[in-house]
Amino acid sequence: MYTRYCRSMLCTPATAVGRYANCHRSGADICLVDLEDSVAPQDKAEARLRASAFFTGESASGRRCAVRMSMITEPDGMRDLLAMREYPVRPPIVLVPKVESPRDIEIVARLLRPVRPDLELCAVIETPRGVEAAAAIAATSPRLRALIFGSADYASALGAQLRWEPLAQARTRVVNAARAAEVEAIDSPTFQLQDLTALRREAILARDLGFSGKIALHPRQVAVINQVFSPDAASLEAARRVVAAGQRSGQGITTVDGVMVGRPFFEASRRLLDEFDPSG
Repeated sequence: MYTRYCRSMLCTPATAVGRYANCHRSGADICLVDLEDSVAPQDKAEARLRASAFFTGESASGRRCAVRMSMITEPDGMRDLLAMREYPVRPPIVLVPKVESPRDIEIVARLLRPVRPDLELCAVIETPRGVEAAAAIAATSPRLRALIFGSADYASALGAQLRWEPLAQARTRVVNAARAAEVEAIDSPTFQLQDLTALRREAILARDLGFSGKIALHPRQVAVINQVFSPDAASLEAARRVVAAGQRSGQGITTVDGVMVGRPFFEASRRLLDEFDPSG
């Protein structure tokens, strides 16, 4: 699926202050500073102090910036929330990790909404319980904008291999839950940082499954992800032909380029043009 909300989200450890500007300048749709897994437990306090600069630095101007907090069920999660309330620029987008119930989202929204009325939340689904509750989580709050699939933690919890095929069913359930609630679905990162061929392959699989974006772990991954999750000129032209055929047929069944098309095709093509080529 194609959408401009978030094709790519580049993750940077909160302790890596020297990488903040590179993240902001990477071309990612959302720049993410991480307080969770990329930060060692003994460094959490320092990380949450440093992360404030991710939102105030000169390179952050005009960028969409987000933070991934620690687990809400752990003390560091609550400390992160209390610290964010005092940041000079409160994070506009917060990723909540290992969400397993709507309550997790409700707690974060209740604590941050008074200081950030336009707050957006993303729920990271990365445990078996989270996958089972994905539909309820997706429908929790109007503040929730996306479900994000976390493959590494999910595979570990399941005892599965961290490959596409063993996790395909869970990905499908996350996408379906997100779309049923009319929120975005964002795929987990590809961990092979040097293998852009593997990244492209996984990004295409994710896009074709219904994900609208993917997490990046290194700036070199951003361009590939953005390209995969953006329609090319041929796709836009094909959408124009389908829309035109629908207009001629009165939305009835017809053929375009030898393919039978009907209302679902017309609607999908119209959405694509509205998002990426309003003039079309």
